Amino acid sequence: MVLNESSVLERVRASARVGSVAGGRKLSFRAMGTTCQITLMDEPGIDSREFFEAALQWVSAFEERYSRFLPDSLISRINQAAGGDWVTVDEETDRLLSMCQELHFFTRGAFDPTALPLLLLWNWKARPPVIPDDAKIRAAMELVGWRKILRRPGAIRLPRKGMGIDLGGIGKEYAVDRVAQLAHEHGIRNVLVDFGQDIRATGRPLGRSVWHVGLQDPQQPERCWTGVAVQNMAVATSGDYFRRFELNGRRYGHILDPRSGYPVANDCRAVSVVASTCTFAGALCTSAFILGAQEGFQLLENYYGAEGCMLTDTSNIQTRRFNEYLTH
Repeated sequence: MVLNESSVLERVRASARVGSVAGGRKLSFRAMGTTCQITLMDEPGIDSREFFEAALQWVSAFEERYSRFLPDSLISRINQAAGGDWVTVDEETDRLLSMCQELHFFTRGAFDPTALPLLLLWNWKARPPVIPDDAKIRAAMELVGWRKILRRPGAIRLPRKGMGIDLGGIGKEYAVDRVAQLAHEHGIRNVLVDFGQDIRATGRPLGRSVWHVGLQDPQQPERCWTGVAVQNMAVATSGDYFRRFELNGRRYGHILDPRSGYPVANDCRAVSVVASTCTFAGALCTSAFILGAQEGFQLLENYYGAEGCMLTDTSNIQTRRFNEYLTH
């Protein structure tokens, strides 16, 4: 069945629940394959119902446009046209693609939305797990590489059949930032947007000067090893502790290294980043995870305005000012 925007909105609306929190209201719903929550503080003259409805509509439209799982989405149309003609894109999509290009360059190729041919090879849900053979991985790698994409203002072309784009490494995080912006446009000053634990915090909650965000322990994900205190900042974490499997004594996580075609195999277990936007916090933490402790740490150190920590099997490595965010 082909889904359209109205059916996506109906699905998202059907999952929506509104509840009370201390000093405010919380909207919870399912979208983009994850649990989404928006918590705002009550303010004079602010109608939370109007904003919540606007947020549901925006997120639904975003998923309808950029989900590769929807056959009529813009991303699916781009992928289906691989090896053929140019595809026209709107101004917002141009901005998203430009962000992808910037992040691909800055992360030395660790961030690469063209890795879809590899993602289609690896199936972490299969029982028993199946490891693609080297020949298939090499063939897929021929179709991967951001520099192979052709772009011009308002259009994109994937030059080889079988190429594909997946915005899973930036889309949800970008949506967090846009919904936070939408709240600002509705006059809401104190809001926390959390889409699958990718978070943007604006203002503050009732009775506190900052928002507190817990960081999960990759060894015991049901608990937090610490927390960060943030205001007008974003927090994102990447790790392989939820989706992984072991086969013949080797650990396979769900995060692929687009430079090798294989799941990341280093001693990193989780990377958390605090940055001004969720888009960049998310891309940086995933890229640092892929690069590993040494290169990943240098990546975080070199990005102005971002601080992070990397948990490995044996150490907790933090950038110079990350401890300023920790809740003691």
